[in-house]
Amino acid sequence: MYRLGCGVVLYALCALSSAAEPRARDLGVPFEGVPGPLNAITDVAGITVGQVTLIEDLADGHKVRTGVTAILPRGKDSADKSVFAGWFALNGNGEMTGTMWIDESGQLEGPVMLTNTHSVGVVRDAVIAGRVHAGGADASGYWWSLPVVAETWDGRLNDINGFHVKPEHVATALANASGGAVAEGNVGGGTGMICHEFKCGIGTASRRIEIHENSYRVGVLVQANYGVRDPLRIAGVPVGQYLRDDRVYTDARLSGDTGSIIIVVATDAPLLPHQLRRVAKRAGMGLARMGSYAGNGSGDIFLAFSTANADPNKDGTIGTVSYIGNDDLDSLFEATVQATEEAIVNAMVAARDMRGEAGHYARAIPHKELVRLLKRFGRYSRPR
Repeated sequence: MYRLGCGVVLYALCALSSAAEPRARDLGVPFEGVPGPLNAITDVAGITVGQVTLIEDLADGHKVRTGVTAILPRGKDSADKSVFAGWFALNGNGEMTGTMWIDESGQLEGPVMLTNTHSVGVVRDAVIAGRVHAGGADASGYWWSLPVVAETWDGRLNDINGFHVKPEHVATALANASGGAVAEGNVGGGTGMICHEFKCGIGTASRRIEIHENSYRVGVLVQANYGVRDPLRIAGVPVGQYLRDDRVYTDARLSGDTGSIIIVVATDAPLLPHQLRRVAKRAGMGLARMGSYAGNGSGDIFLAFSTANADPNKDGTIGTVSYIGNDDLDSLFEATVQATEEAIVNAMVAARDMRGEAGHYARAIPHKELVRLLKRFGRYSRPR
């Protein structure tokens, strides 16, 4: 179906190969905190991730470099069982649908979908159509649904006005969602994304924490498409000041921080909606560690949810929920910052060079040069 890379037909094979790409720790990038066994959002039990990657050179000269990523908080049960959630916009030049209902209800119902800016509508409609097709409507005979769909702009590498993401791609991402390792870099909604003027895309990481002898997981998944080269820092090293070749933007008029990033934070720690909004805010501090200043033209939008409290939307009875006290949230805040930083670096490390629309080119961060800088600044950690 598609001449290059991963289309719908080749999705499963491509997901496996992308998941095997080197990650930041494999290069010796040091990070704080203890990761889960997969170092991925899927370390939070029950979460599944599905991705469809669309790469094609069209006969008319346009280039397709896009896709869709689906995060299902409760796997196949996500359509029927909600989770407590909260969200935050550090800078709102972007879109995340369904957030008004999260504010109002404190709950996330269904999956979280990531795609390109001009495909938000078709992805949202496809999620609703899939739910209607599955049947089991409420007593009124109709499904009522406000899906969460978030975007970043891939129009430099992708023919974004060609509207290449279709309902069947959404259905495939949802149907193929699974636990285990998550493909990173040039995959799913991150296929055509760029950050700090390096090729970027999807990245993930996780942390294990202890609160009063209870063990919890915090997982983060990012779709990274933000930032310019100069302020880039990795593990505290001012990488952007030294890796100066192959910059995406040579015109000063285009060199502002006009990209975006979507950050999804998941945990199995029992939290209430207002606490999850507080967690979502901390994702911005992980972003700041990378050198982002959330420029005027950037859409930096974060969502956090908890898979604890198995059925917070149960009707007909007085509900009882568990939660961690506010005084005990610090380790969750810290884990969110740490995992967000690592997820972004993982997205950069896994990405590969890409040429796209109108011949535009984005170079992936050079691994050897990055390792050289880490060693020079005393920040290299020998991979285990």
